[in-house]
Amino acid sequence: MTTETIENFTGNELLTSVVARQVRDGDLVFVGVGTNGRAFTLAVGIPLTAVRLAQLMHAPSAAVYWGNLLEPDLGNVPTDIRQDTFTKWPAAASPSDTGIKCDMLARLAFDVCFDSAAQIDMHGNLNITAIGDYRDPKVRLVGCLAQPEHFAFVARPIVVVDLDKRTFVEEVDFITSVGHVSRGRTREDLGLPGGGPHRVVTDKAVFDFDAVSRQMRIASLHPGVTLEEVLDNMSFKPLVPASIPETGLPGADELRLIRWVIDPHRVLLRA
Repeated sequence: MTTETIENFTGNELLTSVVARQVRDGDLVFVGVGTNGRAFTLAVGIPLTAVRLAQLMHAPSAAVYWGNLLEPDLGNVPTDIRQDTFTKWPAAASPSDTGIKCDMLARLAFDVCFDSAAQIDMHGNLNITAIGDYRDPKVRLVGCLAQPEHFAFVARPIVVVDLDKRTFVEEVDFITSVGHVSRGRTREDLGLPGGGPHRVVTDKAVFDFDAVSRQMRIASLHPGVTLEEVLDNMSFKPLVPASIPETGLPGADELRLIRWVIDPHRVLLRA
């Protein structure tokens, strides 16, 4: 692969590479089923591609639970994904009881999960329930799904979402998933055993959370993105380190695997 090809990576390929490096060998990773369009790419496509990339690059023993499929065959992604395709996808197991997933969450079985949101605030609280007053909302969203359990019980939740002022807000309208501080109370105050949001991966930057203040902090800027551009797309100011590294680029081997081995039909990274 030439240097020119490496430099021409897409935004989705960059995010996939970033996310893959967060997956450790031996991790059990949960990925939801998502909806469609960009929401599917963020919540499902990038996470699944990233898990498979991690398996092939550095984490061969990482395992994925996707929807109700335990260890789906990510080595043979079909040319499209529909409900019929999903139900017939080869997997190690396909439990019909959705309670099994909730039981696994409560038993702290998952090391990593992936989430997206309509709103996220400076302490990592997520909202996918309603915009505006819950009793009389401007927009009624998809609802909680299993996101409250993700942030309550999973060790290292990763949020994948595009950077936008309407999404990165000072305080979420409704707390679907509890971040590091919620309405003045910490996770310890609330008795939550999981680790809370670990990383927030966006199309312009990667964020983590300061161990003391528990506020969102810029961890890296993507190539060509300025600090001003990031701050202009947020409704609150995150913590800004004195020196901000550039997000690591996807390597030649990573791009080869993404394009020609994992997702050759651009089903997972389609949007």
